[in-house]
This record gives sequence, structure tokens and C-alpha cells, in this order.
Amino acid sequence: MLNKAVRNTQPSGFTLIELIIVIAIIGILAAVAIPKFIDLSSTAQSTATSAVAGALSAANASNYAARKLSSSLGIAVANCTDVANALSGGLPTGYTITSGSASADTTVTCTLTGPNSTSATFTATGIS
Repeated sequence: MLNKAVRNTQPSGFTLIELIIVIAIIGILAAVAIPKFIDLSSTAQSTATSAVAGALSAANASNYAARKLSSSLGIAVANCTDVANALSGGLPTGYTITSGSASADTTVTCTLTGPNSTSATFTATGIS
């Protein structure tokens, strides 16, 4: 009778081979995902630098229009670095602008350098 009761019980849990297969699959997925994640980080930094450069160009255009309307509005721009003062909230930390002069009513291309030496260009229009 005891022998019959032991045979009718169902085994529960996973076998060793099933656990090994699951661990192997997780290892393969990790080996594929980690390089893609690292690549995404550098892409994100480059995209962030481009976004800040775009914001600088937009701030420059808005400042130029306001300053043309009235000299009491906006700020004077005589150098690429002056555009950072037109940006609401200022230039984020970790970003630098390469200095370059912009004479009145001329547009120059300026370079913004961001994290991990990512760079992007923006325009600055000189105005007094």
C-alpha cells in the first residue's frame, strides 16, 4: 500500500536541464543586449547635444527678432558665447560654446561641445 502511494505522486518543480537551458537563454540575451545599450548611450549624448544646439539657434532667432523690434528687448550678441544668455535657463552644465565673433546683422556658424566630446553647430546672428 505504501509502495502504491509513492508511485502516484506527481513530481513538482523544474528539472536541472530546464534550469540550465533558461540560464543559457538569459546569458545569450544579455550578451546581445549590453552592446546595444552602450551604443544607445552614445547616441543619446549626441542627440542631446544636437537638441541643445537647436535650442540655441531658436533662442538666437527669437532674440534677434525682439532686439530688432526694440533695443530694450533681448540681449546684444557680438560673440557665439552671448547666445547662451538668450537661452531660457542658460546653457546646461557640461556644454561649452566655441568663441567666435558675430558682427551686426551677420549670421555665423558656432560650435557647441557636449558630454564625451559630442559636438553640434548652431547659428548666431550679431545684433547690438
